Amino acid sequence: MKNKKIIIAGGTGFIGQALAARWGKENNVIILSRQSATAATGKNNGFGKRLLTADDGYYITYWHWDGRFVEKHWAEELEGADLVINLAGKSVNCRYTAENKKEIFDSRTDATRAIGQAIREATVPPKLWINAASATIYRHATDTSQDEYTGEYQNDFSVQVCKRWEKTFDEQRTPFTRKVAMRMAITLGQGGVMVPYLNLVKTGLGGRQGNGRQMYSWVHIDDVGRAIEWFLEHTELEGVFNLAAPGPVTNSYFMSTLRRITGHKIGLPAPVWLLKLGALLIGTETELILKSRWVVPTKLLETGFTFQYARVDAALRSIVRKMPRRLYHFF
Repeated sequence: MKNKKIIIAGGTGFIGQALAARWGKENNVIILSRQSATAATGKNNGFGKRLLTADDGYYITYWHWDGRFVEKHWAEELEGADLVINLAGKSVNCRYTAENKKEIFDSRTDATRAIGQAIREATVPPKLWINAASATIYRHATDTSQDEYTGEYQNDFSVQVCKRWEKTFDEQRTPFTRKVAMRMAITLGQGGVMVPYLNLVKTGLGGRQGNGRQMYSWVHIDDVGRAIEWFLEHTELEGVFNLAAPGPVTNSYFMSTLRRITGHKIGLPAPVWLLKLGALLIGTETELILKSRWVVPTKLLETGFTFQYARVDAALRSIVRKMPRRLYHFF
């Protein structure tokens, strides 16, 4: 993809920075962040790397936004854009207190409404708006896979978040801008969730979590970028798509594969009671680990899209190969 104007809202996280790196040398990338531009460019991404900037040879600009209201300085950037990607939203990796729940809801819906308004007010609106969504919208499934046609929903907190997020996106009327809601599975790459996983295997704690039979849907970060490019190229595509590799695995298989690839034979399992204690201590919820996410990308495969990483073994091998050995070994 070349010579495109790309807006990434909430682009200072792992996924946003990976996409900026993918496109930032041959396209004009504008990143909207709740931080000031100065603060954003000094931020660390979790692996000792600061955020990408023009100093690194990228055509990347950072604009501040509050994630709630349309502001002229960033709204003008949407004029004539080829692609807008909204990744904004408070991380669900926290305790589900009343305050955190409200912020999780509001950070997603407010950002989506603001972008929708800016697109409607644009003289030359963007061609495509991709809004992040989550594959966790489906129920805890251990009996059968969930896709866009037959997937079932429950009404727990995470599902409520996903449903309200997508409803807000669907309500935005942008007649001249095509819309895609991208239900993303857990994204694997050189950052993000791989940080705690590698810390676990490095310390000998990389065994199964709970009974290990819960399904684990995932997608490689390279396939996230490729899918977005596919949506941009195929102008007939719109609506909701699952973005998950067609090879989901059990938690037990995922952890054993990661141990094998990183050269660790020992991986102590973590029973549910220990996970609950650990979640309390570090300020998160066990649902993030124990919910069985068995999601498949039926609609995306029907369009002719092929995954570069359809199997978790190859995906993990490609990620670990590019990372310094010190990150997953003591010595």
